[in-house]
Amino acid sequence: MDNLNNNNNNYNAENIQVLEGLEAVRKRPGMYIGSTGERGLHHLVWEIVDNSIDESMVGYASEISLEIQKGNIIRVTDDGRGIPVDIHAKTKKSAVETILTVLHAGGKFDGKSYKVSGGLHGVGASVVNALSSWFRVTIRRNGLLYQQEYKKGIPQYDLKVIGESTHTGTEIEFQADPEVFTETTTYDFETLRNRIQELAFLNRHIKISIEDQRGETPVRFEYQYEGGIQEYVTFLNGNKGIVHPEIVYAQKEVDNITVELALQYNDSYATNVFSFTNNIHTHEGGMHEDGFKLALTRVIGNYAKDNNILKKDESFIGEDTREGLTAIISVKHPNPQFEGQTKTKLGNPEVRQIVSQITGEALERFLLENPTAAKSIMDKVLMASRARIAARKAKEATRRKSPLDMLGFASKLADCRNRKPEESEIYIVEGDSAGGSAKQGRDSAFQAILPLRGKVLNVEKARLDKALSNKEILSMIQAFGTGIGEDFDITKARYHKIVIMTDADVDGAHIRTLMLTFLFRYMKPLIDFGYVYVAQPPLYKVQSGKRIEYVYDEERLRVVLEQMGGRPTIQRYKGLGEMNPEQLWETTMDPKSRTLLQVSLKDAMNADAVFTMLMGEEVEPRKNFIQENAVYASNIDA
Repeated sequence: MDNLNNNNNNYNAENIQVLEGLEAVRKRPGMYIGSTGERGLHHLVWEIVDNSIDESMVGYASEISLEIQKGNIIRVTDDGRGIPVDIHAKTKKSAVETILTVLHAGGKFDGKSYKVSGGLHGVGASVVNALSSWFRVTIRRNGLLYQQEYKKGIPQYDLKVIGESTHTGTEIEFQADPEVFTETTTYDFETLRNRIQELAFLNRHIKISIEDQRGETPVRFEYQYEGGIQEYVTFLNGNKGIVHPEIVYAQKEVDNITVELALQYNDSYATNVFSFTNNIHTHEGGMHEDGFKLALTRVIGNYAKDNNILKKDESFIGEDTREGLTAIISVKHPNPQFEGQTKTKLGNPEVRQIVSQITGEALERFLLENPTAAKSIMDKVLMASRARIAARKAKEATRRKSPLDMLGFASKLADCRNRKPEESEIYIVEGDSAGGSAKQGRDSAFQAILPLRGKVLNVEKARLDKALSNKEILSMIQAFGTGIGEDFDITKARYHKIVIMTDADVDGAHIRTLMLTFLFRYMKPLIDFGYVYVAQPPLYKVQSGKRIEYVYDEERLRVVLEQMGGRPTIQRYKGLGEMNPEQLWETTMDPKSRTLLQVSLKDAMNADAVFTMLMGEEVEPRKNFIQENAVYASNIDA
């Protein structure tokens, strides 16, 4: 930020570089925003918010607000310089109209007005304009108030002055076009709120607010974190016991690349390393994560050897040094290269060396200056190393030529005949009676059944070596065929539908949560790839004469009883085992009539916090959660 061109305050039309036109955007919107589903819809918001964030990153905006108005209208306001309004030399139109109607036109391309910028696809406000039913921009600049409106990307009038203003800034309002977003035009507030909070953590100088005005009472959150990513680490470790109170922190700029990192160990067994480039969450990691991990392993290994913590023939490997680690790595790069399946992997090779150097220096200094914290970290890593060796021995028992050749396993798994994973599904069922009904009721051509006879271990409170000694977890690993932990390979999945089918009661919900905790901690790609589902068995069977209806919730039950009239018989299903095979097939397993809920992770960080709270050692956060959400549980039949 310090070595920006001093002329940047003269941000005007000559800084706007025009690259190409907008025509293709409405024809192929997926090319520009990733999809026309829910993810693409939310991407519209981030393109506009990112522009305001970019203004704040160069020191011109300090407050940003996001409003979701009735009718799912979005309004984003900032107090930056305001989009330039003078006439652009090439287009002969105002700079604001050029930015909003020409693809890849903006102040990001001349390398002077903005040092770094966010926006995953770099397509900017013009694409949002093209994909909106209507779009309105209001600018405070030069002591005046300017405005222009568009419909489906087409200007409705030239930029005009509508008043005076003593402030500067930009306000953009738009409504996503339902002709483009046919799946949904309704924004998910939690998705937006999580990202706004994340941006506040990553940009310590910003005050950023979000308000949902769609309900009877507006819901508003305002975030500002002076501690930045250090506060982020504290937030993520909130419900966990920490190994050392001090947070390891570093910030440094090398060759115009700014690296900021913060880390702290907790007493859990999960690793949470989250990386960002120009505020974009790099879910697939990349060069910055590689550099960070290399330095972490090297420095901790060297410290252990220098202080005689390890015997001569012993050494730490990467996974030992990352157990119980929460870390944030934030890189600001003037020319990031994104790779990977979802374009969220940082590919710039120079970043690895820079991050490795900065991480190494910061961690070495921290360990030398904080001997008590260093001892706690070494004890944690040493325990992880010993557990890994024990887990390796246990893991060797799970490696086999085929999933069925282990003694006693074949009798548990009733496999399907189909060998194509994309056409096969496996039902994980609790208990023998439900397992028996499922085996008899299934279509054995493509449906496998794995009954669990004992309790699944709570892996939130146990390391991998303990998990691998649990028969039920072993059964699942063997059946899925993917391996586990560091050895996990999604391409070896034997089923592309893993369906958790438990009773519709409190015990069933607990078993379901235990299984989801295990999958989240050790087989997360199964969730990421959309292979995990939860079956929805009916709560009631309602019969009046020859009419039979299966009911899945209390509200529907009231409707059905009113419709049937008379005195229908009601059977409450306490467990899957109470259903005969035909009923189980018809209600819960038949692809034509069943209801399956796909398990998805919109926010891995949020999910981590939820699993820690629900299944971890700390009782108080769980107690508070139950009290806050008791109102939603009023219909639960215990």
